[in-house]
Amino acid sequence: MVFQYTNAFVTIASVNFEKLVNFYTKLLEQKPVILIPNVYAEFNLVSMRLGIFKPKKTNESEFESNAKSKISLCLEVSNLEDAIAHLTTLGYPPPGDISIASHGREIYAYDPDGNRLILHQAIVNDN
Repeated sequence: MVFQYTNAFVTIASVNFEKLVNFYTKLLEQKPVILIPNVYAEFNLVSMRLGIFKPKKTNESEFESNAKSKISLCLEVSNLEDAIAHLTTLGYPPPGDISIASHGREIYAYDPDGNRLILHQAIVNDN
């Protein structure tokens, strides 16, 4: 038997559902394509879907911890300074400085629930 899938997307659980949906609506400058109030919201991103769901009461304790997650939502941007300014305007300025990596420039930021965002601007090769 071959493992087959038709699509893949990332979801974020949040007991602060409305606050997080509002944040991503403003950050991504789009409304959710699917919205079930206080239950589920979904955004279409380039090459990906991002879902936000409110856990059932019986599972809330699993998602209330503020432990550091090993997963990051990485958004490649065309202008890192503009992206930083946009996050700052939303009230969530990145706490650190831009770092230089072999693949480009990036900075860490965090959404209202403390989920890590990596804003990344690729190196442009003019060869």
